[in-house]
Amino acid sequence: MCGPLKVANPPKIFLGRRMRSLDKKLVRDLRRMWAQALAIALVLAAGVSTLILAVGAYQSLEETRAAYYERYSFAHVFAQATRAPDRIARQIETFEGVAAVETRISKPAILDIEGFSPPVTGLVLSHPDNRTPRVNRLFLRNGRLPTPGDIREAVVNEAFAKAHKLTIGDRFQAILNGKKRSLQIVGIALSPEHIYAIGPGDLVPDDQRFAVLWLSEQAVDEVFDLDGAFNSILIRLLPGASEDKVIDLLDERLREYSGSGAYGRDTQISHAFLDAELQQLRAMAQVIPPIFLFVSAFLINMTLTRLVALEREQIGLLKALGYDRSAIAVHYIKFVLLIAAIGVIIGFGLGTWFGFGLTRLYTEFFHFPFLVFRRDPDVYLAAIGLSAGAALIGGVRAVFKVVALEPAVAMRPPTPPAYRRIWSEQLGVFKKTSQLTMMSVRHIIRWPIRAGFTVLGVALAGSLLIVSLFSMDSVEHMIDVTFSMIQRQDATLNLSDENHLRTLQAVGQLPGVMRTEPYRGVYVRMTHRHYEKKLSIVGKPKSPRLARVVDRSLQPISMPASGLVIGRRIAEELRLNVGDIVELEILSGWRGSETVTDFPFARAPRFDRKSIGVSHGPKGRAFVPVTDIVESYFGLSAFMELSALNRLIDEGYRISGIHIAYDRNHQGDLFEAVKSTPAIASIALHDASLMKFRETIAKNMNMMVPVYAGLAIVVALGVVYNSARIQLSEQARELASLRVLGFTKGEVSRVLLLELAILVIAAQPFMWALGYGFAWLVIKGFSSDLYRVDLIINLSTYAWASLLVLLTAIASALIVRRRIDRLDLISVLKTRE
Repeated sequence: MCGPLKVANPPKIFLGRRMRSLDKKLVRDLRRMWAQALAIALVLAAGVSTLILAVGAYQSLEETRAAYYERYSFAHVFAQATRAPDRIARQIETFEGVAAVETRISKPAILDIEGFSPPVTGLVLSHPDNRTPRVNRLFLRNGRLPTPGDIREAVVNEAFAKAHKLTIGDRFQAILNGKKRSLQIVGIALSPEHIYAIGPGDLVPDDQRFAVLWLSEQAVDEVFDLDGAFNSILIRLLPGASEDKVIDLLDERLREYSGSGAYGRDTQISHAFLDAELQQLRAMAQVIPPIFLFVSAFLINMTLTRLVALEREQIGLLKALGYDRSAIAVHYIKFVLLIAAIGVIIGFGLGTWFGFGLTRLYTEFFHFPFLVFRRDPDVYLAAIGLSAGAALIGGVRAVFKVVALEPAVAMRPPTPPAYRRIWSEQLGVFKKTSQLTMMSVRHIIRWPIRAGFTVLGVALAGSLLIVSLFSMDSVEHMIDVTFSMIQRQDATLNLSDENHLRTLQAVGQLPGVMRTEPYRGVYVRMTHRHYEKKLSIVGKPKSPRLARVVDRSLQPISMPASGLVIGRRIAEELRLNVGDIVELEILSGWRGSETVTDFPFARAPRFDRKSIGVSHGPKGRAFVPVTDIVESYFGLSAFMELSALNRLIDEGYRISGIHIAYDRNHQGDLFEAVKSTPAIASIALHDASLMKFRETIAKNMNMMVPVYAGLAIVVALGVVYNSARIQLSEQARELASLRVLGFTKGEVSRVLLLELAILVIAAQPFMWALGYGFAWLVIKGFSSDLYRVDLIINLSTYAWASLLVLLTAIASALIVRRRIDRLDLISVLKTRE
C-alpha cells in the first residue's frame, strides 16, 4: 500500500525571490477579497477614530485647562464670608502650604440690557487697582481695565458681550447695593474662574442671562461699604500642599466672620463641569473603542481562517516547493497587517476630523483664550499599536493553522463532514419544511461555533447602536422628571442677603405673581463614619408645591417634621440608609454659640427633644437622622423642613430665595419690577433654563449620536457582509450544483440568505442584552456630583437598533445575492471538495 505523500528535502528558494512571489500573491488576495478587507478595515477605522476622538479631545481639554490655570494663577481654594477685615488675609498667608492669597468683593447684581426684556443676572467682582491680581488673573481680550475709583466703568466677560453684541463703549444699567447705575464697557475679558460661566439656578450656561463684571476695587469698596474688608478670598497652594488642611484652617479662621465654608477646585462650578466633561471622555475612550477593536479581531479571525481553509492546497504546494513555515506565516501576517494599516489610515482621517468638530463644539461651552484639538503622536502610535494588536490576535489562530499544516496533509482535500440526520429531523420537527430550508438549518446546526460567533458579531454591532441612541432616552427622562415633576415654578428669585419671612409677602405683591414658595440653603459638612461631603441643605415648606421633592418611585413627598431627606447620590457616596445618623457641621449661617451643650430646640414651641430627633455637639455640630432617600439628578441634594432647618441654626425664620408662579400676561411688568427691586440678587426663569438645556443637549447629541450611530452601522455592515461572503465561499459548490439541477436563482439564493436571516434574528436578544450592559458602563462613567443620569432605554430604541441592523443585513444580502446570481457554474463545479 502506498503511504502518505512525503516531500523529502524540498528545494530552498532564495529569500528575496521567495518574498517577492508571496507579495504578489498577497496583492492578488487583497484584490480578490477587497470588499471583505475593506469591511474589516472600516470596523478597525471606527475603533481608531473613536479612540483618537475621545483621547485627543481629553488631552486637548486637560492640557489647555492646565496651561490656562497655571499661566493665569487659578485658585486652588475658595471661601466666602459676610465681612472680614483685610488683616485676616495676612494671617492666612502664613498658613502652611499657601503660596498666594487674593481678597476681593463679590456681589450679585441685576442688569438691565437695552432691547432685552428679561433681567440679567450679574456677578460683580472687584479688581485690584494699579496692580495685577496674585490669583485669578484676567485675559483681556479687548479694551482696558477700569479706572481706579470710577464706578461707571466695567470689564465684562466675553461670552456675555458676544451674546448681546456689546462692544467697547456700550452702556447698560445695573442695580448695585440697591441703586441703579449706568455702566460703560471699557474691557472684554476671560477668566480661568469662568471657563464654564453658569448663572445661579441654571443647569447650563446662558450667556444672554448671566454676566461677570469686574469693577475697580476702590469703587466697589465704596458702593458696598466694605472699605478695608472683603467677603471673598482666593488661595493658591504650593506644590504638595494639603488642600484639606488649608480648608479646615480657613473655615476655622473665617467662622467668626460668618464664613460660608471653604472649598476646593473640585466643587468650584466651572472646574467641576470641566471635570465632568473629561470624565465622560474617559468613559467613552474606555468603553467604545475596545468594542470596535474586539469586533475587528473577530472579523479578521473569520476571514483569515476561511482564507487558509480555501488555500490548503496552495499552502501545501508552497511548502513542497521550499517555502518554510516562517515565510508562509509572515505572508499571512502581512495580509492581516495590511488590512489593519488601511483601517488605521482611514481612522486617522475620521478621528482627526471628528476631533476638530468636537473642539468647535467645546468652544461654544468652554471659554478659553484658545482651544486646539491636540494631535499628539502618542495617541496615534497607541492607535496603531492597538489596531495591529487586535488584528494579530484575530489572525493568530489562523496563522497557527498555516504553520501546523504538513505539505502532504495540506495538499489533500479536507475530510468532508459526516452528514447524518440530526435529532430534530428524527423527531419530525422539520417534517413540513422544504429541503432548501433544511439546507440552511443543517448548516447552522452542523457548525454551531461558527454560527455562534456570527451571532455574537451581529449582537456586538447592534449593541453599539443601542449605546449610541440610548442617551437621548436617559436625558429625556431626566428632563421630564426635573422640569415637569420637580421644578414646577415659573421663576426662582435669589435674594441679596438672607431675609426675614416678610420678604415673602413683598414678593407676593409683585405684578402677576400668583404663588410664592420660600426656601433656604445652608452649607454644611455632612459626615457618616469615615465618609464626608460638603453640600447645601435646602429648607423647604412642609408640603412644597412649586419646587417639589420626589421619592425613588417619582411620587412627591412632604417634608418630615424632623430629620433629613437626602438624594440617592449622597446616600451612595456616604453609604447611608434610612434611619442612619449623620453629623452636620454648619459652615454657613451659624448664629449659635461656639459650644452648644444644651439642646437648643427645647426653647422652641411645638418642638421637643424627642420629636425633633436632633442633638448638637460642639462648634456648631449637629447629629440628624436620615428619614428618607429621594430621587435627584442635579447636584448633591439634601432637604429639611424650613422651620426645622432655621431652628437647627438657632435663628429666626429666614429665607435665601423664593420660587414663584406668575401670570404670563404680566411677565413684562414683573421683569421691570424685578429690575427695580434691590433685595433680588438674581432671577432664574424655568422656561428659559429648559430651553437652553435642550438647546445645549441637542448640539451635543446632533454631533455625537450620528457619529457613533454611523460607526455602529459600519460595524454591522462589516460583520454581516463578511459572514455572508464566508458562507458563500463555503457553499459555492452546493449552490452551483442546485443551479445545474434546475433550481432558480431566487431559490438558490434563499439557501444562503435564509441562513443569514436566521443568524441575524437570533442575534437580536443578545444584542439587546449587550447594549444594556454597555450602556450601564457608560452611565457609570458619566455620573458625577454635578449630575446623575438614570439608565433608561425605551423600547423604541431597541426597535430602532434592530431595524438598522436588519436594514444593514438586507443591504449585505442584496450585495451577496448579486454574487450568487453571477456564479460561474463551470469553474465552481471544477473545484475539489
